[in-house]
Amino acid sequence: MKGVVISVLVVVAMVQLMVRPGEATISCEEVINLVRPCASYIMTGIGSPTVACCNGLDQLRKSATTTADKQQACQCAKDAAAGFPMINEQAAASLPTICKIHIDFPISKNINCQEIH
Repeated sequence: MKGVVISVLVVVAMVQLMVRPGEATISCEEVINLVRPCASYIMTGIGSPTVACCNGLDQLRKSATTTADKQQACQCAKDAAAGFPMINEQAAASLPTICKIHIDFPISKNINCQEIH
């Protein structure tokens, strides 16, 4: 578990260095914190996402309103998901539907975030 936490922190640090100042107002740290309650569901696909998970997704939706923010949030979520080799892609993709929240990008390792508008 310690290795997973370290991997996520390294990915977050790398992504923050890649973003040019002024482009997006949402940070990877914020995205990770909002999606963190979804981790156990995304990893296993068992049961249902928690209320905290759905609330985090809703807050993410409210925070990422501009194209730059949506692309940044997408890239942060994508990079974080890539740090979890055992992620259940179907569970991750189903989160917005289960939580009844529309976000403009799926939580996936396989999305081109530059296509988000």
